[in-house]
Amino acid sequence: MARIYGLLAEFETPAELLAAAQRARDAGYRHMDAYTPFPVEGLAEAIGFRRTWLPVIVLVGGIVGCVSGYLLQYWTSVVDYPLNIGGRPLHSWPAFVVVTFELTILFAALAAVLGMLALNGLPMPYHPVFNVPRFAFATRDRFFLCLEATDPQFDREETRRFLERSQPRQVSEVEY
Repeated sequence: MARIYGLLAEFETPAELLAAAQRARDAGYRHMDAYTPFPVEGLAEAIGFRRTWLPVIVLVGGIVGCVSGYLLQYWTSVVDYPLNIGGRPLHSWPAFVVVTFELTILFAALAAVLGMLALNGLPMPYHPVFNVPRFAFATRDRFFLCLEATDPQFDREETRRFLERSQPRQVSEVEY
């Protein structure tokens, strides 16, 4: 017997999907995901979308870039290769601003891209919902709600009955 990933309900309109997602959330389901061909207002809140760590990752990346840019210039100008040209001080911080700013932006941007990929679990060339033939309509004109088997509330038969009460077009089992 194949392992089950969850149950996938197919809806015709975004309003039906939104209502079903809200009912599932109110019933205590926490591990769920929704698939739509376009953004649906309020769906993230209905499925319990959590806040992300990405802003903190970008901030840390920017701080690391700022500190490393400044320390790189300080090390080369003051410690490793000091040149006293025209009587200027070796530690001339105004000359360090441009490179420090650029490395701050570079490290923050790299942290944003790599953090986004890591937090989204990308690259992901395969997902179990691709095993459901009707899921091909998710990019065209259908709306899907998947209640995952990892949810503590998940029971195959009870969850199927719960989803069928929302009057979806079809409820499919998603197998690994």
